[in-house]
Amino acid sequence: MKTPEDRLYSKEHEWALVSGKTATVGITFHAQDALGDVVFVEMPKVGAEIKQMQEFGVVESVKTVSTLYSPLSGKVLEINAELAGKPELINQAPYDKGWIIKLEITDEAEKSNLLSAQGYDSFLEK
Repeated sequence: MKTPEDRLYSKEHEWALVSGKTATVGITFHAQDALGDVVFVEMPKVGAEIKQMQEFGVVESVKTVSTLYSPLSGKVLEINAELAGKPELINQAPYDKGWIIKLEITDEAEKSNLLSAQGYDSFLEK
């Protein structure tokens, strides 16, 4: 799957789709592929404050458990409640219906710590 160019990426395999002061966050195709079938997602509460690269949840698959790290600092505005009943959306549509949280960004400068799609693809090749 082609890495969408409209997002920023962390080396921990999370993506952030930034629109104004809001970032929608999920995990990359590479991450969900490595995890295998996702069976559970633990998400933070709405209103929680999280820092860049701080743990904000967990994804469990049939193979393993993986920590989620926030690509940006912010306040959780929304969680993808649909994942509670359909965690497999992360596998089926990691860049669309499989989003995990939406954040109100608190530090715009942190975007410079993230990778472009091309940078992320180069990172994966190493």
